[in-house]
Amino acid sequence: MPMINMIHNIKYRLFVYNDEDEDKLLEGLNYIFPDILPEKEEAQGIFGEDDEIIIYSGIITKKRHTKEFLNNLLENLSTDDIKKLYNDLDKKTDEQCNLFLRLSKEAIQDEKFIILDGGDSIHLKIKIAAFPAKKEIAIKNMKEFLYDYINN
Repeated sequence: MPMINMIHNIKYRLFVYNDEDEDKLLEGLNYIFPDILPEKEEAQGIFGEDDEIIIYSGIITKKRHTKEFLNNLLENLSTDDIKKLYNDLDKKTDEQCNLFLRLSKEAIQDEKFIILDGGDSIHLKIKIAAFPAKKEIAIKNMKEFLYDYINN
């Protein structure tokens, strides 16, 4: 399956807490999604005024940008990480063909992609192309794509 047709869109969210370097995290987000301007929202944490949280979010819909993201992700993951992603597709994909990934906030500041299973991370919701739109078809398409990527 051609890479350009693999993803319909990507939604992302980055939570920046008051003890984190906002500029470095934004540089990391720009590394993931070059030339994208996220929306910024401020929120209060559970501990009051001194617990401000900044939320950066957006949706990537242009095919050029989704293709660049997928290419950048796969080029920066180790073969073992790609194999783990391949094996985890069933548990990370929902019935609406959304693949949920979390990228390490710490690693992305060093321009490294590390997929996490939880914790403080950049949240990605990736709408996988599948016709008809069924989880099994989305997983099959991604597995074929990742298999080809690993073996080429």
